[in-house]
Order: sequence, then C-alpha cells, then structure tokens
Amino acid sequence: MECVAVQGKQTNKTRGRAALVLAALLTALIALVAGCSTGGTATPVSQSEQDPDVSVTQEPAVGSTDVSPRDPVSVTASGGTLQDVALTSPSGKVVQGTLSADRSSYTITEPLGYGATYTWSGTAVGASGDTSPVDGTFTTVDPDSVTSVTTYIADGQEVGIAAPIILKFDAPVADKAAVEKALTVTTTPQTVGSWAWLPDDGGSRVHWRPRDYWTPGTTVHVAGNLYGVDYGDGAYGESDFTLDFTVGRSQIVKADATSHRMKVIRDGATIMDIPVSYGEGNEDRNVTRSGVHVVTEKHEDFLMSNPPYYENVRERWAVRISNNGEFIHANPATTGVQGSANVTNGCINLSLSDAEEYFGTAMYGDPVEVTGTRLDLSAADGDIYDWAIDWSTWQSMSALPDSDAGTTASGDGGTPAALPTR
Repeated sequence: MECVAVQGKQTNKTRGRAALVLAALLTALIALVAGCSTGGTATPVSQSEQDPDVSVTQEPAVGSTDVSPRDPVSVTASGGTLQDVALTSPSGKVVQGTLSADRSSYTITEPLGYGATYTWSGTAVGASGDTSPVDGTFTTVDPDSVTSVTTYIADGQEVGIAAPIILKFDAPVADKAAVEKALTVTTTPQTVGSWAWLPDDGGSRVHWRPRDYWTPGTTVHVAGNLYGVDYGDGAYGESDFTLDFTVGRSQIVKADATSHRMKVIRDGATIMDIPVSYGEGNEDRNVTRSGVHVVTEKHEDFLMSNPPYYENVRERWAVRISNNGEFIHANPATTGVQGSANVTNGCINLSLSDAEEYFGTAMYGDPVEVTGTRLDLSAADGDIYDWAIDWSTWQSMSALPDSDAGTTASGDGGTPAALPTR
C-alpha cells in the first residue's frame, strides 16, 4: 500500500529521487577533483616549453679555478645569438672581446690578471624567442711568484756578427721547455740558430746564437710571450717582451799570440795590423784564453784590478772581451815588448795610439778570435763563451727535442699581449 505524505515529510518515492540526484552530483564532483590531481591525465607540455632551443657553452667552464690568464676565454650560443655579453673584472672593468659576425660567439681578446675572479653577464636568444642566461664566474691562477727577464741587447741596437741573444731570468726556471716554447726569433734573411740553456747564474739564462756568424745587415725580431706561462714550482711569467735589433758590419779581430800581433779585419779587408802583447806565465790566471771572445763593453778610462799584481790601476781605451778580466787596452808599461813578447796578466796590450784607434772601431758583439795560447776559453771564463761550444753540443742544450725546437729563425714572431686586465 502506498503511503500518503503528510505536510513537512517526504514519501519513500521522493526520497529515492533525491538520493539519485545526490549520487550523480557526488560522482561528478569526484571526477572533477580527480582530473585536477597529479594522478590524473594532464594536458601535454610542448617541447619548446620543456627545453629552450638555445644553449650556452662557456670556456673555461663556470666555476673553474687556477685558469691561466692566457687560456682561451669565450662563450658560444648554440641555436641562437648573444646579446649584451660581457666579462667583468673584480674592479668592474669590462674585459675587451669581440662578437662573431653571426653573433653566436664572443671571444676575449686581452689577457686576464693573476688571482682574480671574473664574472659573465648577458643573454642567449633562440630563434623562437626562448632565452638562456650567460652568467657564472671563474678564477685565474694566483702564482706563488712571478719571474722577470732581462735582455742584454737594447731595442734598436746595432751589434757585431758574433752577438748572441741573451735572456737572463731573475730566478731559476724549472720548466725550461715551457718557456722556450714561448720564445720566437724572426730574422731577415733566414738564419740557422738555436736556443741553449746555460748553467744558472743567480737565475736561469738562455742564449740564442746562429750556427755561424750573423750575416751583416740581418734584422732580428725576438718575441717572448711569457706572461701567463707556467714556469713550474709555482712561478709564472711576469710579462711579455719584444726585442728588435740589427747586425752591423763584419769586424773580426784575429789575435795570434805566437805572432805578438793583432789584426782587425773589416768586411774582409785588414784595417789594422799592430804589435801587441798577450798574457803568458806560469799561472793559468794570467794566460790569455784561446777561442772566440765577444766584445761586450768599452770604456775610455777603466780602473783595473788583478790582485796580488795590481789594484785600481787606471787603464785607457779598454775594450772588454770576457768577464774573466780580459780586455784589449792601452798599456804604456809594455810598449817596449809589444810585438816581441807576451808579458801581460791576461789582457791584450796595445800602444796608446793603437788602442784609441781600435777602440773607435769596436762594437758590442764583435768576435775576437784568440789563438796560440795553452788554455782555451770555457764556461769558467764568464757569461759569453757561446762560440767555444761546438754546434751539435749547442743544439743539445735546448730544452726542446729536435722536432720541436727548430733551428731556422723565420716566420711571424708573434704579437705579445697587452697589459693584463686586473
């Protein structure tokens, strides 16, 4: 029997319909919530929204440390172009660089400072407008010490045909090969020669000499791209250098001790043939050394000492030919035996007039070829004994293997870097 509803109450039939409606609403609500949850099915994200179509590569890598100031430094945008890219030093200075024509790469063109942190800035923009930042830092090496170098020939100097190129470092160089690789010699005309490392003398020293005497008129360019070079043992190169000089006329002194005479030969012609006296005696210290000496300096007046024989004796027209104390100079005290006997303490004695005349012709780098004495010039006789070493031995004194060292000076000597960015 169907129940009849009274006011304020529902029949069984009405309550059934309401339950169905409520169930439908709950089902719809559950479906809506499920669709918004992580476990539901989401609308797919396009590839362009997941990954930008431009990527950035930086060299050195972001966060790198102990970077050499001469290492390549660049940023490259793959699939896009660069905008407002800059590398900034700790002081806020923007480091010089160049942007490629297609704007896809930016390269630093000046050396960096030692022990400094550099910061990138800028943006890489892809074809679709997506962007990637250019940012991050890297830090250059902080050396324990820096090593400087001195050249014996002055820039623009004219030298004699036996002048070696001498580089003197203010400290020992551990990695000589690395330093030698950074040195170039360019000559016109081409000249066969080689570097050789001589024993340290308060610091390392390396000489470059031609196989034979220089050709008169040769122009020479030396470049040392040493800044940023790792010398080993925590030391690095302090700075770059260049040196340009020319070779002058050919002048050779032929000094035969057995003849008691000395000849000065200029461009193949004898311009002086004079009586002299050489050093002999029982003590080796007083023997003029046989071998190719090199003129290094000259003085109109010079105080000479050779204890116990004499001290602070004023000599005139003195031309130094070795650091062992050998000079060509005037000595009136031996004038009577010049041309007939060798009585000096190692020097080559001339008359006052002959010494003055020779003095006026002498030039740094002129060879003085002494022969006829019982002792040879050697490493014990000063800093320039280069020509006392035979050519094959000289080549073996290079720090580089034959395949890398090379013996012909030619080509581009390189362009030293500007002052580093601090």
